[in-house]
Amino acid sequence: MFNRSENLSQYIKLYPVISIVIAINIVVYLLGLIAPLGTNILNMGASVNYLIADGEYWRLITSLFIHGGFFHILFNMFSLYVFGPELERIAGKLRFFTIYFVSGFMGNVISFLIQPPDYASIGASGAIFGIFGAFAALVYYTRKTMPQLKQIIMPIIIISLIMTFLQSGVNGTAHVVGLITGLIIGLFDFHPKRALRWMKKR
Repeated sequence: MFNRSENLSQYIKLYPVISIVIAINIVVYLLGLIAPLGTNILNMGASVNYLIADGEYWRLITSLFIHGGFFHILFNMFSLYVFGPELERIAGKLRFFTIYFVSGFMGNVISFLIQPPDYASIGASGAIFGIFGAFAALVYYTRKTMPQLKQIIMPIIIISLIMTFLQSGVNGTAHVVGLITGLIIGLFDFHPKRALRWMKKR
């Protein structure tokens, strides 16, 4: 299910939303390596609570495309590359887009609401956890027909949550909220009766 065997052109054709998101993140990261452009990108795009409170609401979105280093973007984009395709295939482009971006956005919104004014964060981790949450919804609905999905997904979710709270400098709020948001959207989208209707239309 999560073994990727497509070549690059096949991958882009089959999973256009994921491909575009990965491309944007990589471009932003590469631009960020150019001084002083990188500093400007970080200063203008990071999710900084007191600046959001001053009306710079775009930061709730732009911060999803900014990463703090090579391993930061590598982990997030590799997770998206591996786990995203099956969800985009099952849910379709628009539903996948909704799960990814709403999960990341809500992670930043709740971080803004409950974290102190000087709190700042960047990265797509909340959106990645949204994908995990949507898969958790699929696990719930397919627990009898596809038990192997549970065996794959649940350990990944549990380990990812544990690592969230073992590492410093991680926006745990965005991770947890992203996971819950993806789960809620997934429970709505993948309800068997509802899913059967939109799958017939595709």
